Amino acid sequence: MTKGRHIINTVKAVGLCLFLSSMAQAHELGVQLYSLRHQMEESVPDAMEQLNQWGIHNVEGGGALYGHSVSDFKAILDKNHVQVVSVDTSYEELRDNPIAVAYKAQFYGARFATFYWIPHQGTFTIEDAKAAVDIMNTAGKLLHDDGITLQYHPHGYEFYPYEGGTILDYMLTNVEHAKFQMDVFWIKHGGQDPVELLNKYPGMFTSLHLKDRAHGTENTPDGMADPETNVVLGQGDVGIAAIVEAAKKQGITYFFLEDESSRVMLQIPQSIRYLMEINGQKVLY
Repeated sequence: MTKGRHIINTVKAVGLCLFLSSMAQAHELGVQLYSLRHQMEESVPDAMEQLNQWGIHNVEGGGALYGHSVSDFKAILDKNHVQVVSVDTSYEELRDNPIAVAYKAQFYGARFATFYWIPHQGTFTIEDAKAAVDIMNTAGKLLHDDGITLQYHPHGYEFYPYEGGTILDYMLTNVEHAKFQMDVFWIKHGGQDPVELLNKYPGMFTSLHLKDRAHGTENTPDGMADPETNVVLGQGDVGIAAIVEAAKKQGITYFFLEDESSRVMLQIPQSIRYLMEINGQKVLY
C-alpha cells in the first residue's frame, strides 16, 4: 500500500470512529454482546477493542463470560470504557434466585436486567404466559426496589390469539412491575407491526433491539429464524426508520444493535451509518 493510500484509509477510520461515537452518544446506542459471540470466543479484549473502534460504549450482556471470571470480564470492559447497561438473565434465574439477578446488575452498574425466552413445550400457551407474568411481577418488584428495571424481550411466539387479542396483549396488560424490550426483527417475524405495537402500548417498551430482515423471509410463529436473514439496517423489510421515529416520540432512548449473522463485523458499521443518516447527521467521509 502506498503512503498516500495509507493516510487516506487512516483518515477514513478516524472519521468513522468520530461519527459512530456521535451517534452512540446522541441516542444511547449500544450492542448486544451476543452479536460478537464468535469474536469473544477468540478474545474478549480484542472484541471490546473493536467496540471502541466503532465508538460503542453501551452493551447488553454479562451473562456469558467466555472463560473469564466475572471480575476479570468486567475489568476488560472497564479498561475499554464499555458499560453493561442491560445485564442478561434468564427465566429460570428470575424464578429461582431473583436476588442473584439484582446482585449481578448492581455489580455491572446496569439499569436493566433482560430475559429473552420463556420455556415452553410446543405452542406457547396462555398458561405459559400467566406463569411468566407472575414471575415478572414478583422478580420485577424486587429488582425495582433496587433501582433496576426488569425487561422481557418477546421472541415472536407470543402472538397466538387470546380473548380478542394475542397472548402478548395479555402479558402487556397484566405485567405491573416489569417492562418489555422490543426486538423489531422478532415482532415482524411473528407477523406483527412494530410501530403499531409501540403505539398501542406507550410506555411499556423501555428499549429496542434494532435488527433488520432480508426481503422475502417468511414469518414464523415459533420464535425461530435463520440468523443469515439478518441484514444491514435499512436494507430489509422491518421498517427501521419508522420504528426509530415512533420510539423516539415515546422517549425511548436505548437502542441496541443485534446482528446474529456471519457478516456482523461488516454489517454493524453499515447499520450505524444508516442510523446516523436517518437522524440527519452528516457522515464525515
